[in-house]
Amino acid sequence: MLHDLVIVGGGPVGATLALALADTDLDVVVLDARAKGETPRGDRAVALSHGARLILDRLGVWAGLAGTPGSATPITTIDVSQAGGFGAVRLTAAENDVPALGYVVSYHALQAALDAALDRTRIVIRHGVAAKAVGGTPAYAAIETQSGDESILAKLAAIAGGTGAAVDGVVRRRHDYGQVALVAKLWRATTAHCGLAYERFTPDGPVALLPEGDHYGLIWTVTPERAERLLVDDDASFLEQLARHFGARTESFARVTDRRSFPLVLEVARDSIGTRTVAVGNAAQTLHPVAGQGMNVGLRDAYELALAVTDVPRETIGDRRMLERYARRRRSDRWAGVAFTHGLVRIFGNDLPFMRWPRGLALTLLDALPPAKRAFTRAMLFGVR
Repeated sequence: MLHDLVIVGGGPVGATLALALADTDLDVVVLDARAKGETPRGDRAVALSHGARLILDRLGVWAGLAGTPGSATPITTIDVSQAGGFGAVRLTAAENDVPALGYVVSYHALQAALDAALDRTRIVIRHGVAAKAVGGTPAYAAIETQSGDESILAKLAAIAGGTGAAVDGVVRRRHDYGQVALVAKLWRATTAHCGLAYERFTPDGPVALLPEGDHYGLIWTVTPERAERLLVDDDASFLEQLARHFGARTESFARVTDRRSFPLVLEVARDSIGTRTVAVGNAAQTLHPVAGQGMNVGLRDAYELALAVTDVPRETIGDRRMLERYARRRRSDRWAGVAFTHGLVRIFGNDLPFMRWPRGLALTLLDALPPAKRAFTRAMLFGVR
């Protein structure tokens, strides 16, 4: 049987793509490696922009997600600064006429809301099916499953998220930053966060504090060696080192829990399309978490791909012309996300004395020029076209 579209991966990006096509008469199948009802391992915070919220709104997902207590915390202000140098900028929701710049969302809650929305559609979801390899011919794409007992055929195969499946024609390049992100939950002794997030650039790399429920979520860039020590230090020592590293931009914290770490890498497919195949989300680009762009770029990939699929006659879904048109529409936004996150790490993540003044000047000018600040903020919220 030749399906119109097979989506490899049932995570947030794959589910968004499927939901965006749920009201069409297309034959769409989602291959989800999870068993039905299985919760993804480990919860984590995901930063979603206002633009991502609008996508989830259109798909009928946001209301259920936001209505779950503690699942979505608004970010109304972002304080950006550099340690050891002058210059800072504050981005606010009010200046951009939006209710919030973004939201810190529980990954579990996001996935649960998407799963529930998919269950209300006629989209076919094949649970417990993982892809091993995806290839394409001029006539169809073929998905080989891990079990090896079948090949699933489609006019187009969309590889969504980090499924690990090898995809013919889509080559990913990897850059290892040689650092890890140490994440934790932090509580202040007195004041609430009031929706204020911090992005602090230090010589060792960026440190982010994201409002999350009644606490802050920490993302601290460190070397693997230092991460090992910080993970086993007692709470008081850890909080003292964080306060010293972050500086006086925010008040100190009284409690820390849930410390863990993960390696920081950049992986990018220079061309996200192959023969009747397309990579979206983490399968197309895995970004550094600075500025929280990864999931947002992925959701825009999915939504734009759905528009591209519905914009052509059914018989031409997945052909080269359709895929090239989609790739052109996504090129600027994808590469802006890569350049922005990688550039921030490279420009701000060092202690070269001759860089402090230009960095400080750039932050000062951005804060002092409202049109430039609005343009910068809107690119973070909605992407680049």
